[in-house]
Amino acid sequence: MRGMTALADAAGVQVPVAVPRLEPLAPGVAGGDVLVSAVELLNIFVPVLIAGFAVTLVATPFVRALAVSSGIVDAPDQSRKLHGRPIAYLGGVAIFLGTMAAVAVSFIAAHSEALAMMPVPISILVGIVAIAFTGLADDIWKLDPRVKIAGQLVAAAALAYEEIGVGVAQCFLSPLLGSPEIVWLTLGPVVIDNAQVYYWAGTATVAIFVIGGCNSANLIDGLDGLLAGTGAIMALGFLAIALLVAAAMPAKDPETSLVGVRVVLAMALLGVCLGFLPWNFNPATIFLGDCGSLLIGYLSVVTILTLGETGSASLVIAGLIVFALPILDTLLAIIRRKIAGRPMSSADHNHIHHQIKRALHTVKLAVFALYGITFMFAGLGATVAAVTLLTRTRALVIFALAFMAFSFVSAVAIKIAALGRWDAQARMVPDGQADGAPDAP
Repeated sequence: MRGMTALADAAGVQVPVAVPRLEPLAPGVAGGDVLVSAVELLNIFVPVLIAGFAVTLVATPFVRALAVSSGIVDAPDQSRKLHGRPIAYLGGVAIFLGTMAAVAVSFIAAHSEALAMMPVPISILVGIVAIAFTGLADDIWKLDPRVKIAGQLVAAAALAYEEIGVGVAQCFLSPLLGSPEIVWLTLGPVVIDNAQVYYWAGTATVAIFVIGGCNSANLIDGLDGLLAGTGAIMALGFLAIALLVAAAMPAKDPETSLVGVRVVLAMALLGVCLGFLPWNFNPATIFLGDCGSLLIGYLSVVTILTLGETGSASLVIAGLIVFALPILDTLLAIIRRKIAGRPMSSADHNHIHHQIKRALHTVKLAVFALYGITFMFAGLGATVAAVTLLTRTRALVIFALAFMAFSFVSAVAIKIAALGRWDAQARMVPDGQADGAPDAP
């Protein structure tokens, strides 16, 4: 839609004229390209944030009551679940309701008087529903891991069908392979070119991102308020990147670009995490469960995947840096279990949050420390995007800092896990019991 101003005609009469809120770029830029105001986007989509926050905040106690009355609770044990009393599951249902409310509001905001923008694609909505119901089924019936992966693949297939995130592979492969038009092989009517390579590589990338992102978010959901709080911080990082892209990278047509979708996803994630956090922060009265943790991971990785539309590998890496804590914990879990000769699906309590908890002795201090680490990575990711977009240069220094921070935390975590295993061997007790004192409430 367009704003109104007035011009004088030949007779001096003031005539209203429609003027677009989105001003064309300076001369020399391809006609029709526009830059979207970051402030304008924030003003348009603030209702998305409010809807996600308010619905999640109000729905959570009702969902908790339902979980308790249905017996869907997480009972404490003397091994990994050391909370003092049974805690309700199904927090993910409140996250799902808040997310759907936020997206519904975004459909109205996307066609506001200020600017017409592309709404959240149906494929992303299908993925939200598939992930939420997969996680909910696991919370209630404890699904086989292969069934959970199948649900995540449904979400990935929906994204690939509408080519959401498929461009991520091209961002990284095009410097090596060249333009999509380059032909690799011709066998009669069969032509294999780079475009096909990019598409299939992109489809595989979408599946890897969705499965990896959902499960890595699930892995760090081990302390009261940890995933909800770090999810909110990561959402701030994603929002900063999305606004920088909107303000600095020209879009041919906002109605077909994902420029607004990225902002909606980041604001929805921020709203639902903040709405759930008061009920989930230590001492928690409700847990996210797989439904909530998988959905937070899905919203995060889809936001990263949409950056593939920009054609910039640096921006995709910036999004991955924001999501570094779940990635880091997952990689360390794989390394740790490989060294110990354990199955990848086996549980332990040497995750980063367990180690920091044992070092700081309280859940609150451990969670705040991990909030700080997440803020650091979110700031580095946003800085990479700012340098890339505003200076049009490579952010090699910031990449180096992010790599060093990632490696430093990894080394400390591996050292602590190794010390625990050596202590266990010295005491001649099973390794699974050598993780220190029980977690304090």
